[in-house]
Amino acid sequence: MAKQRFRDIKQGRIKKEQNKNKKVQTISNAAIAERIKAFITDSFLLTMPIMYIVFYAVFSGREGFAEHKMLGWIYILIPLVVVQIIFLSRSKLGQTPGMKAYDLALISIKTQKKPSFAVIVLRQLLSIFSLITFGWMSMFFLKSHRTLHDILSSTALIRLPRESTKASKHSK
Repeated sequence: MAKQRFRDIKQGRIKKEQNKNKKVQTISNAAIAERIKAFITDSFLLTMPIMYIVFYAVFSGREGFAEHKMLGWIYILIPLVVVQIIFLSRSKLGQTPGMKAYDLALISIKTQKKPSFAVIVLRQLLSIFSLITFGWMSMFFLKSHRTLHDILSSTALIRLPRESTKASKHSK
């Protein structure tokens, strides 16, 4: 193909090539406050019922849980991770109830879409590692507000555009 000259493009003899494969999409990462609010909402909606069941159905009270703390936390974390995986994989936009309440969604950095099931499972397993090693604190120091488990799984928590969420709520 011949080299395009500015004069020819300007005069309309040759159309300027456009890269149609490139998507120009502005994605705004979720703010720290929104992430924390979604986490607190998920804590009450998902974690508290699991904790209640473990405390009183499995260990017959707080005293029983106190005697077997490590086993108790394992009994809490495993169902929590499973429930979060179910919510993230089954929802259309990759959301838990807390994320949905604050218009946040989980995306893959590579595809800019909802991550695959394997990536969701990897992210949730890494979130336990991130919790233990305080890797979740990286959101306070990085400009992108990504946590360690987001970085390692190549995902990001983004803020959904307000217009699209309002339109979908009113159309129901």
